[in-house]
Amino acid sequence: MEIRETRAVDRTKLLALYPKAFPEEDLTAVVAALLDREDVLSLTAVAGDPIGHVAFTRCGPDRSGALLGPLAVSPDNQAAGIGTALVRAGFDRLTEGGVHQVFVLGDPSYYQRFGFEAEHSVEPPYALPAEWDGAWQSVSLAGRAPLPAGPLSLPAPWMDRSLWAP
Repeated sequence: MEIRETRAVDRTKLLALYPKAFPEEDLTAVVAALLDREDVLSLTAVAGDPIGHVAFTRCGPDRSGALLGPLAVSPDNQAAGIGTALVRAGFDRLTEGGVHQVFVLGDPSYYQRFGFEAEHSVEPPYALPAEWDGAWQSVSLAGRAPLPAGPLSLPAPWMDRSLWAP
């Protein structure tokens, strides 16, 4: 398996990967929009064909933050460390690129392996349901200072309220 920056030739297969990995969610529009942005670090795990993908969207007042998501691995390749490898490769590249803090809206039991903890100072763009307590998380990279408190500024693809609600 190779982890590399996403290429244009990966697009069709990545857009087909997400409905398989997340049959209960329609992430196609946001993934397509993120693949077209220069402020997104997009990494693909390839073993012949793409088998995993992660996007990190630069954000914050000086773009020293990043939002992790979405992250997907093909169902046939889940639980093999591919998602972990994608996130760690992303952290390495983001650290080199001057990112201070990474945010994620996701399952705390999964993301704690990367050092994510509940985030209470930097707020998501929309209020989250009470049952998602602890799902908004962040991790500081390489001991760098966190972003200032307040709402996180994100680009347009992330400003669809449905992405932040059940």
